[in-house]
Amino acid sequence: MNWSSALPTFVITLREGVEAALVVGIVLAYLKKSGRSQLNIWVWTAVGTAIAASAMIGVLLTQLMYALQAANQTYAPVVEPLLEAIFSVLAIILLSWMLIWMTKQSRHLKGQIEGAVNQSLQDRNRSKWGIFSLIFIAVLREGFETVLFITAKLSESIPSALGALGGLITATGVGVALFKWGIRIDLRRFFQIMGIILLFIVAGLVVTALGLFDSAMTTLSQIDRNSESICFFYERFTKVHSCVLGPMVWNLEKVLPADRFPGFLLSSLLGYTDRLYLVQAVSYIAFLAGAWGLYSRTLGGRSATRAKEVAKSR
Repeated sequence: MNWSSALPTFVITLREGVEAALVVGIVLAYLKKSGRSQLNIWVWTAVGTAIAASAMIGVLLTQLMYALQAANQTYAPVVEPLLEAIFSVLAIILLSWMLIWMTKQSRHLKGQIEGAVNQSLQDRNRSKWGIFSLIFIAVLREGFETVLFITAKLSESIPSALGALGGLITATGVGVALFKWGIRIDLRRFFQIMGIILLFIVAGLVVTALGLFDSAMTTLSQIDRNSESICFFYERFTKVHSCVLGPMVWNLEKVLPADRFPGFLLSSLLGYTDRLYLVQAVSYIAFLAGAWGLYSRTLGGRSATRAKEVAKSR
């Protein structure tokens, strides 16, 4: 069993879980301040319902993938890597967007949540459903991102699930430390570090998605003779190449295998693969350059805003 997917899933779940814990903590604190702590039960009901819904979405997506494979046994070896590649692309888009969006919005997070809670409390007849929907959507959003990542790692679902469970437990501990015990944690630094790690994890997912797509095309060319021409292009330029990813950049299977230490650690955190091809290498560098440019600009914007706020307060 390949455990390399457990660590990135842990990191993703920890980060998303802490974000969800912050929302829950802010809502609970505001309810206590407003003298409406009797609505706490709706907060915890929403949390449990959202976690259950996330798990159900994961089960449905997995069953869908198995059903599509079973629908056509001839092309089943093609369907699995192709679907994993598609879910990987969706995970890349969603995780990247949420990382940049949440980094940009985090400076206004507390005010926005308290405003939403205050608005819900204005209508006593619907306040419980307003609180429930606020928490449910926040937790489900974070849970869906993790589920999508796990689904993209279908062949490594057990390690991914265990990594997600560990991340969820740790995030819960962080939430308890912050809001129950009053322990001070530098959340700004935490999210910065986790954001950088997440960028490398998502970049690694780009390499994985391309590898899965290449595997699907290679298998298709072997099953269907009409598709044999898919893998012939690079033979004009080099003898050592993949079906659609171009010439090989390196082959380190004997020197630094990705399924052994420290290879699996590099694979988990940096997207390392012991067989790297040109298209993967270019895509990895291009993604990191573009994503880092957007992320660092967002961090810069946060720093500038914070400096202005400090200047105004003086």
